Amino acid sequence: MLVVPIIYVTYRSYDLYLARLDAEKHQVEIQRKHAEEMASLHLRTIEALALAIEAKDDSTHDHLQRVQVYAREVGRELGLSENELEALHAASVLHDIGKLAVPEHIISKPGRLTPEEFEKMKIHPVVGAEILEQVQFPYPVAPIVRAHHEKWDGTGYPDGIAGENIPVGARILAAVDCLDALASDRQYRKALPLEEALGVVKSESGKAFDPAVVEVLERRCKEFERIALAEQSMKARGRRRAKLSKHFRVRRGEAPAAGFEAAAGRGGKAEAVDFLSSIAAARQEVQALFELSQDLGNSLSLDETLSVLAVRLKRMVPYDSMAIYVRRGERLVPEFVTGDNFRLFSSLEIPLGQGLSGWVAENRKPIVNGNPSVEPGYLNDPSRFTTMRSALAVPLEAVNGVVGVLALYHGGKDAFTRDNLRILLAISSKVAISIENALKFRQAERSATTDYLTGLPNARSLFLHLDSELARCRRTKQPLTVLVCDLDGFKQVNDRFGHLEGNRVLQVVAAGLKEICREYDYVARMGGDEFVLVLPGLRREDLEAKASRLVEVAVAAGREVCGEDLLSLSLGHAHFPPDGLDAEQLLAEADRRMYKAKHRNKTARAAKLPAWALEWQATVQ
Repeated sequence: MLVVPIIYVTYRSYDLYLARLDAEKHQVEIQRKHAEEMASLHLRTIEALALAIEAKDDSTHDHLQRVQVYAREVGRELGLSENELEALHAASVLHDIGKLAVPEHIISKPGRLTPEEFEKMKIHPVVGAEILEQVQFPYPVAPIVRAHHEKWDGTGYPDGIAGENIPVGARILAAVDCLDALASDRQYRKALPLEEALGVVKSESGKAFDPAVVEVLERRCKEFERIALAEQSMKARGRRRAKLSKHFRVRRGEAPAAGFEAAAGRGGKAEAVDFLSSIAAARQEVQALFELSQDLGNSLSLDETLSVLAVRLKRMVPYDSMAIYVRRGERLVPEFVTGDNFRLFSSLEIPLGQGLSGWVAENRKPIVNGNPSVEPGYLNDPSRFTTMRSALAVPLEAVNGVVGVLALYHGGKDAFTRDNLRILLAISSKVAISIENALKFRQAERSATTDYLTGLPNARSLFLHLDSELARCRRTKQPLTVLVCDLDGFKQVNDRFGHLEGNRVLQVVAAGLKEICREYDYVARMGGDEFVLVLPGLRREDLEAKASRLVEVAVAAGREVCGEDLLSLSLGHAHFPPDGLDAEQLLAEADRRMYKAKHRNKTARAAKLPAWALEWQATVQ
């Protein structure tokens, strides 16, 4: 009977043991499933972040797949632990996530980057590491991403570490990433054959890349490529790859609940982390550059174009003064100036090759934080002094070469950054083309109203001005005098000295007529050797003195160009209102009197008086 209790106790203990064992197995299974779920969650997080990268750069998907395979196989060959392989796998997918903070026009640029654009591109490993630190992976992903552009010899970025101080995952990723980039199409070049790409990587062994990693790639590259192609094929036959819906329009939703605003307000007081600020800044920059490019193409008015540029640009690059110098021959002249020291910069005329802006135009190279005081317009002149301490100047190159220089000035020392320069270089060609087009349009407008030889208004412009001036005189009840002038002896100049010298005579006469007139008088060339002066408010008693000075201009022009007294001037005058009430009547009367004066030349010479004096006596009496 004693045996039965012992058997029962033994059986019961064993039964409890089995039950406890089953419970422990169940707990282990729960923990295993939980671990698998967490691993799956991290994998889905990685895939979601990879989609975020793809939203920025469509070319990354196939690139990332190949890099994953190569990195995983190299890691296994080098004996990385399971934890290190997991970290390398995540980093191989996410190493370019920092490009979210790089402006899209730099990422998608169809050509080589400028030094300034490369400076902006170099932030992506740091930003990527900062983003991934927020995820808190159970393995060290962020250090690999931060260091994947470091080089074995210490010349990489962002920290300049070397050799085995670089995380092994980053050393693998650097070589693999470079190999795949060389073997893939890029915006600025076609893909290299795999063997040729591998040769480039081998040439950098011991300099840019870990020799051990390069040795594995050299030995097993073809095998890795077959594995990558096989995995890509399997994925293509499996579930469809997730694609972001970037290229469609949401038709519902006419306006936000609060209505539209001209500019969005800034809400919240929490301080954003650095990588979010970088991403926001990149988006704002792209938007600002897009709006600026749109505005620059909307107008052919040079003043309007440059005014818009000044407003838009100040939001991206803070400045105290802005000047746009346009090339005219061998000099730069200020076409548009705004901000501090306006009068000073507006007065400059800068020879090419001299001073800050002249050097920029001649050498076609920008200057960052140059000294504004070296411009030749006020160099060593104590009476002309600028308060600006920094200058950022870029050449404006259009289809036909340098059309000018865009210069920004700041009162602080070393106020401009390489990032500011990058922005200016990004817009400089667009600004240059806009200025060139606006200058051509202005020239076309001037050609319609300006005499090409003398720069004076032409006949069309004269009639328009005379009509408006007569309307003003009617309102104010003021007199108006019209003088028609014709050069005597001009045919002899052309016959003896040639038409080029005749053109010089016309230019000298035109300049002289403008010089002796008041600022509100109007001098125009009707055609040939005939000029017209519109003289508002001129009294009759002052007319003879005015005519005498005009004749002296013609005589002096003949002496200057020909060295002889070959030229004189015949004049006819008409007054508003007694001689006519509109432009045609006044010009016809003045023209009639001018031809009468010409016919008196012989009489004038015989009496030793100028023809205009006799004509005056006849008409005034």
